[in-house]
Amino acid sequence: MAFDSIRAGRTATGDLPVAQFAADVQYYLVQQPRQLPSRYFYDELGSALFEAICRLPWYGITRAESRLISAHGRDVFRRLGPLSTIVELGSGSGDKLRMLVEAAGQRRQPLSVHLVDVSQSALEISARMLASLDDLRVIVHQTTYEAGLSEVARETAGERTLVLFLGSNIGNFDPPGADEFLRQIRATLAAGDALLLGADLIKPERDLLLAYDDPLGVTAAFNRNLLVRINRELGGDFLVDEFAHRAVWNKDESRVEMYLVARSPQRIRVRLAELDFEMVQGESIWTESSYKYEPHGVVDLLERAGFRLVAQWIDRQDAFALTCVEAV
Repeated sequence: MAFDSIRAGRTATGDLPVAQFAADVQYYLVQQPRQLPSRYFYDELGSALFEAICRLPWYGITRAESRLISAHGRDVFRRLGPLSTIVELGSGSGDKLRMLVEAAGQRRQPLSVHLVDVSQSALEISARMLASLDDLRVIVHQTTYEAGLSEVARETAGERTLVLFLGSNIGNFDPPGADEFLRQIRATLAAGDALLLGADLIKPERDLLLAYDDPLGVTAAFNRNLLVRINRELGGDFLVDEFAHRAVWNKDESRVEMYLVARSPQRIRVRLAELDFEMVQGESIWTESSYKYEPHGVVDLLERAGFRLVAQWIDRQDAFALTCVEAV
C-alpha cells in the first residue's frame, strides 16, 4: 500500500484551527438555546470514546452497517462496475472501508483511497487499518468534508469514483443542511460516479435513548469531553463535573438530541473565545442532533440531490439502511 503524508497546517492536537474553534464557540455559546457544534467532539480522546461507543451493546449502528457491508459489499462493486477511486468522508477506524475493499475480491483494479476527516488520530487509525491491502494507494485530507471533497475532485478528475458517507453521519445535518451537503457531494462528481450512504432508521424510543445515554456512561463522557477540550485548548474554566449528560427523542423532528445540563449556577469564561457569561442551574447546551429516517425518506433525500437509486439494503435487527446511488 502506498501512503501520502498528512497535510499540515492544523493545531498541535491535529484538528481544526484554534482560531476557527474559538470563533465557533464564541458564536454558538451565546445562541438561545446555547449550542456547540458536534464536529468538535473528535479530538484524540473524543475519537477514542466514540470508538468505545461503537462497541457498546446498546449502539447498533456500527454493527448493523458492518453486517450490511459484509453481506452486500461484493454486490456494490458488481452493480457499479470498475472503480478507480474511493473517497470516505469521516474515516473513523477504517474497518468498514477495509471490509468493503476486501469484498471486491479479485474483481477490483488498483484503487486510490482518499480519507477525509478533521481528526488526525482518526486518519492515522484508518490508514493503519488499510496498510496491509495490496494495490491500494491511501491519501489523507485532514480538513472538513467540503474542503476535502474539493481537493479530491481536483486530484481525481476523470476517474470513476465512489464516495462513502457511512455511520449515519448524515443524521448530524438538519434537513436543509442534509439537502445542501448531498448537493455539494453531487457537484464534485461526474455522471455515473456513485455514493454509498449509511443512515440510521426510526426505531422504538427506548432503543434510541439507550444508544445515546448508555448505562456505562461512555456517551456521557464523550459529551462532557467537549467541555474538557474547550478548557484545554481555548482557556475555558467549565466545571466539567457540574454538567449532566441528557439525551431526548424529539419525535416531531425525528431526531435524538444531546445536551449538557448545568447542575448548579456557574460563571464561565473562555479566554480565547472572549466569552464571559453565566448559566443558571438547569440551563443546557445543545451539543448534537442525530436525525433518523424511514427507508423511503433516504431515497427521496438522495434523489433530490441529483442521484438515482442503484440498491438499498436494510438491516432489520438494528433498523439501519445502506443505500447505493449513482450521479445523474
